[in-house]
Amino acid sequence: MPETALDLALDAARLTAQLVDFPSESGTEKPLADAIETALRALPHLTVDRYGNNVVARTNLGHAERVVLAGHIDTVPIADNPRNVPSRLDDDGVLWGCGTCDMKSGVAVQLRIAQTVTEPNRDLTFVFYDNEEVAAHLNGLGHVADAHPDWLEGDFAILLEPSDGQVEGGCQGTLRVHLKLSGERAHSARAWMGDNAIHKAAPILARLAEYEPRQPFVDGLQYHEGLNAVRIEGGVATNVIPDACTVVVNFRYAPDRSMEEAEQFVREYFADCGVEEFVVDDHTGGARPGLDHPAAAAFMAAVGGEARPKYGWTDVSRFSALGVPAVNYGPGAPLLAHKADERVQTAEILRAEERLRAWLAS
Repeated sequence: MPETALDLALDAARLTAQLVDFPSESGTEKPLADAIETALRALPHLTVDRYGNNVVARTNLGHAERVVLAGHIDTVPIADNPRNVPSRLDDDGVLWGCGTCDMKSGVAVQLRIAQTVTEPNRDLTFVFYDNEEVAAHLNGLGHVADAHPDWLEGDFAILLEPSDGQVEGGCQGTLRVHLKLSGERAHSARAWMGDNAIHKAAPILARLAEYEPRQPFVDGLQYHEGLNAVRIEGGVATNVIPDACTVVVNFRYAPDRSMEEAEQFVREYFADCGVEEFVVDDHTGGARPGLDHPAAAAFMAAVGGEARPKYGWTDVSRFSALGVPAVNYGPGAPLLAHKADERVQTAEILRAEERLRAWLAS
């Protein structure tokens, strides 16, 4: 069992280990949310609010700018690996355990900044939220945005998801649609008596093969769009001409498109392909990186390196919807997230802590 209290006096690497020792699979975050709330309420320079298992802490110093540091406290289910719980530190300075990379190391950095930067040069908001690793309608950041949008107000936001310690600006939008076709069943021995719905998908597949990805620059970062068939559903039996076929298409688009523009593009792209029904199955918008904002420029100068685009979707999109430009920046390799051998270099955690403190306390 984990300790019931978090020790914010620990450096971010050791605090990560303590956080990992709180199992917090999605839906079971309450003990960890309790511990985070208790630790933050002990810091007199912060105002702390809670909504469900989501904890928000803020400074109120009257600065002209406010920066939001956000991270989710849940993990995917713990894999059957003896290194996953409790956390384990090896001789090479690698910390093993479920959530080390995604994203309790980022949460540890947030907590350390909350504890050590008592007089920041910008007002700060710290957001710790639940249920990021499951269905979007359960996402705690979304719940806070709906119920208390004023808690998330800011000029610039950083989501401390793993990014190899490099700034990843904004995120792509993602649209998934079902393109439905119909035909008429018949015995395959008398195929001319039917109408093969799967064959009708050929124009859709041909259009996909012709697709040329758009690669626009948005706030100085070049994104790479993608339009792909990710699933085809059809067929009744091996001796039956199918009377229905659905091609599932995923469109990953740059954040200079609105959700409406993205859907319109896909509808028009397949307009002459015989689609009988166009069904939006899932859609979440992208987020501009906002790297032209003064706070973002100062952040880039402090952490170094070159910003790169985020090709996936992250919760920075929720900040963008609130009018807050956001980037992804945190310790850990994204490719190790959710793996049975999830791990993070402790040096990366300490580096992220040091760079954020230098930016916010200078």
